[in-house]
Amino acid sequence: MSVTTTSLSRRDFLRSAAWGSAGLVIAMALPGRGRAATMDTQAANSSLIASDAAGFAPNAFVRIAPDDTVTVLIKHIEFGQGPFTGLSTLVAEELDADWSQMRAASAPANAELYKNFAFGMQGTGGSTAIANSYMQMRKAGATARVMLVQAAAEQWSVPVGEISVDKGRISHAGSDKSAGFGEFAEAAAKLDPPEDVALKKAGDFRLIGTDVPKLDTNIKTNGEALFTQDLHHDDMLTVVVAHPPQFGATMKSVDASAAKSTPGVVDVQPIPTGIAVYAQDTWSALQGRRALKVSWDTARAETRSTREITDAYRQRAQQPGRKAASRGKPEQGGDGLAKTLTAEYSFPYLAHAPMETLDCVIHAKDGAVESWFGSQLQTGDQGTMAEILGVKPAQVSIHTMYAGGSFGRRAQPGSPFAAEAAHVAKAHAKSRPLKLVWTREDDIQGGWYRPLNVHRLSGGVDADGNVALWDQTIVGQSIFSGSAFAAMIKDGIDPSSVEGAEDLPYGIPNFRVTLHDGEAGVPILWWRSVGHTHTAYSTETFVDELLEMAGKGPVEGRLAMLGEHPRHAGVLKAVADLAGGLDASESGRARGVAVHKSFGSYVAQIAEVSQNEDRTPKVHKVWCAVDCGVAVNPNVIRAQMEGGIGFGLGAALYNEITLEEGGRVAQANFDRYRSLRIHEMPDVEVTIVTSDEDPTGVGEPGVPPIAPALANAWRRLTGDAIRDLPFVKIS
Repeated sequence: MSVTTTSLSRRDFLRSAAWGSAGLVIAMALPGRGRAATMDTQAANSSLIASDAAGFAPNAFVRIAPDDTVTVLIKHIEFGQGPFTGLSTLVAEELDADWSQMRAASAPANAELYKNFAFGMQGTGGSTAIANSYMQMRKAGATARVMLVQAAAEQWSVPVGEISVDKGRISHAGSDKSAGFGEFAEAAAKLDPPEDVALKKAGDFRLIGTDVPKLDTNIKTNGEALFTQDLHHDDMLTVVVAHPPQFGATMKSVDASAAKSTPGVVDVQPIPTGIAVYAQDTWSALQGRRALKVSWDTARAETRSTREITDAYRQRAQQPGRKAASRGKPEQGGDGLAKTLTAEYSFPYLAHAPMETLDCVIHAKDGAVESWFGSQLQTGDQGTMAEILGVKPAQVSIHTMYAGGSFGRRAQPGSPFAAEAAHVAKAHAKSRPLKLVWTREDDIQGGWYRPLNVHRLSGGVDADGNVALWDQTIVGQSIFSGSAFAAMIKDGIDPSSVEGAEDLPYGIPNFRVTLHDGEAGVPILWWRSVGHTHTAYSTETFVDELLEMAGKGPVEGRLAMLGEHPRHAGVLKAVADLAGGLDASESGRARGVAVHKSFGSYVAQIAEVSQNEDRTPKVHKVWCAVDCGVAVNPNVIRAQMEGGIGFGLGAALYNEITLEEGGRVAQANFDRYRSLRIHEMPDVEVTIVTSDEDPTGVGEPGVPPIAPALANAWRRLTGDAIRDLPFVKIS
């Protein structure tokens, strides 16, 4: 499990890569029986090694092998949202490569080379992968193309302007010469990269905007793709941690004698987050953990129930908080209004529940640390591990693995999971590979939830039937407070708490949104689409009711208030056209609509709903229109809209984390925290609005509109306005 490192100058790094007879050798070393399978050409080696062998690496993102394959190093983790395919498409487009020769691999942890421009550090989140890398990856491909063409022109003794590139072949018509990229790789590697390169015009795109196959589909379906759970080593121990049963509790005392005598258990050690049990295998580790006798100190623990926290939030919502947005005279309330409406909403804590729970393989030895896991914030994880283990960040190697989902769970300010892995390694006396594993119960009960929120809205319609008042108060824990992102809080307003509400697009003359920071000892985190998960629901259901009071249709009424927001209006018109309107549903069904902007993308959805025999909603079909700027890969965009709809629908129908009396989490597995089941997934039809705007994110924007579209359809069908999620309470 050694890591080979080489000191490289910047120029050498940009030119060099490791090569072997099979082609490019790059990206990760896997312990023991693990297989190097990020792509079929990827070999088992860690990081990039300088070499004089034939090969071409014009920048930190593109590697061209002698066999003509092009490997793109992707700085964003791939957990199903499509950056391996999307970012490789950008390189292939400017390189004029054939899609069959494209490969992708995770970039090593290196903030200087691979930082996310939105964060200032290496990491993935906020639906930023395509948005922040669009020009960067296109320039990387264009740079490689220029250098290959120059090498070919020099070798063939012809002018550069007479060289053409098409589908991975470099040609000169006058001499009838043609060759693949690999033939010029060695010569191109000796050239200086150009300072600037010309990029294609949109009209010349051949790959951008087309449904190229996803690069990771085959290996994920045939079992070749490696996730952290797949990694093994002959000398490896499995570690599980006994965590406190209440958030904020700490260990008072522990009797580990029975655990230590459990067959297969090798060691038991206290660490800051609990008690770590080290064993020869997972079963033994779990049995050892069950045998622990722990006394917990709850003096500083959160011991209130969800009901008590929610009631406290409801009380605070009765009065305005800090002002997030305001125009007109909202403080005058209902003066001069013909009709008014007040509504209060509650939104529960939500777990992310990715299919692959948190896990990490870590090996600290001889002043170096090597780790394999689905790291979503590599720079933070690297720094945290280094600090705990007493080494420099450069001595911590992170191999970013495929991850079985995240939805925000793997991107934690302060890197608490990476910290736990480092503490597990530090506490064990012997230097050997360790695999830290969280069970499903650890995951569901482990905190870092979408915050619980309460919204109170007051609105009204004037005598002319116009929505004239909107006054909204939000109460919820701040995700950014006390974290590395605290600087984003301005004038006491956490933007992640009010996003989607404070920038409501509707032209309402008297408008206000205020915020109270809720207080609770529950660890919280962003959850797929963050604040938009609750603001889209409250705003889009409330406006639907106001429009009904005004005697206006849900689509027409919204369009009348969207005069200054043409892209909102564009997706709303597109989805209405796609579905044939709201009144085209079959007997016994109803349709509802919602439109919302998040992460720079505009999404409108219409849901068609009926009622099951148990009086719960059945969603038959969802129509979706999305405007995300230039559609780099329509296949990925549609997939993300479909996935977001299923994810958001399951949460709206069934998901909640509840604290019982004493502060213990009631849910532990998918029996009481269940996902949408396959027979419940509606038919989904997606249209992508043509746009020449820069591309924006698609990983999250499909989530916010589905719950309010469902709720609006349900209210039209049954007359019931659902104010407290989820729709279905699971006992």
